[in-house]
Amino acid sequence: MKNIRIGLFGFGCVGQGLYETLNGSKNFSGQISKICIKNPDKPRPLDSKLFTTKANDILDNPEIDVIVELIDDADAALEIVTLALKSGKSVVTANKKMVAEHLADLIELQAKTGSALLYEGAVCGSIPIIRTLEEYFGHEPLNEIKGIFNGSTNYILTKIFEENLSYETALLQAQSLGFAETDPTLDVKGFDAKYKLSILLTHAFGIHVPPNQIVNLGIDHLKAADLEYAREKGFTIKLIAQAKRIADKVYAFVSPQFIKPEHSLASIKNEFNAVTLNGEFCDDQLFIGKGAGSLPTGAAVLSDISALSYDYKYEYKKHYNLGRLPFTNDSLLEVYVSFDNPHEIDLGDFESIQHKYFSFDHSYVVGKMCINNLLDEKWLNNPKNNLVLCANGTENTLGSLCVKGLSAEIEELKKGQQLLEKITV
Repeated sequence: MKNIRIGLFGFGCVGQGLYETLNGSKNFSGQISKICIKNPDKPRPLDSKLFTTKANDILDNPEIDVIVELIDDADAALEIVTLALKSGKSVVTANKKMVAEHLADLIELQAKTGSALLYEGAVCGSIPIIRTLEEYFGHEPLNEIKGIFNGSTNYILTKIFEENLSYETALLQAQSLGFAETDPTLDVKGFDAKYKLSILLTHAFGIHVPPNQIVNLGIDHLKAADLEYAREKGFTIKLIAQAKRIADKVYAFVSPQFIKPEHSLASIKNEFNAVTLNGEFCDDQLFIGKGAGSLPTGAAVLSDISALSYDYKYEYKKHYNLGRLPFTNDSLLEVYVSFDNPHEIDLGDFESIQHKYFSFDHSYVVGKMCINNLLDEKWLNNPKNNLVLCANGTENTLGSLCVKGLSAEIEELKKGQQLLEKITV
């Protein structure tokens, strides 16, 4: 093992977690040489000589071996990572937004410079899922990867279902414990899980899918009636990120899902994450670990730094060795959609309707809808409605082609909807 001298950008929650895990490790040879921060006046628990506000004090320092980027600005993070790789330094980052949006370019840059970029800490906290996909499953065709990729939302949903807390109270608890940010948008609207899913698509299936092509629906529009519906049916709700290969196509999305009590993900609670894999040879695999908090993520970052001391690199075996699988959103999902007023949804977006309920204060429809429709702004995190994927909704419908045109049943429902609109005006 080489003695690693680290240049660290950012000393927030994860940065402090890295410092603590590094100093608590008994089998790591290395130290932080310099830390670049934005606010020099903020009180910090370390010697002020260790800090700088100048990026070049780290980037241009020949004595620093590894750059660790742990800031929350994706654009600034990209600039730091790019400059470091071009200068011949290897980099560790936990910025999932930056990696997801620029992974294709970053892979090309690594190939040109010979430097390595590792980002285990960007996906599912303490679960070593990227290295597992790279090494253990590097040559095995995978059928599916799914799971709970965001610890903040899982904590909130656990408190809602097990302690009957309101969404607002559970969110405040998550924020007070450091599981959710002051602005929780990226977590509760499913963006964080989507960035992680985008990254895993490269390592699981060898394809690059920009985050803006992946549907992400969050949990912040859950209503009391939705929770009552889930409890009546014996379900819990989890925010699930899912990618599945069917024949020669790959589908991926992030959505709240009704989960049956016997499902393996139903028992994953609080800030824990879980990833399930299904492979051609290995069948089903389940990985569980803490996905939120400074120490779990700090431990993942330290693991990447340690791997660099052995000259480890991602080989992107599936990306380079397999044929390019097409990604598509042209398939059906079975969904539950609730709304307060009938004019807030377009029944014409459904391919078919299984169940419907209309009332003056709460209504819902259960039916099949094309994933592509959910990318439209009238569905994508629209506060006027809430969408939850039905239990077994992917098994029953994913891979089914979307068909243009409305069925007679939906035309009839639209007439009923229009009548109810007139009554409620």
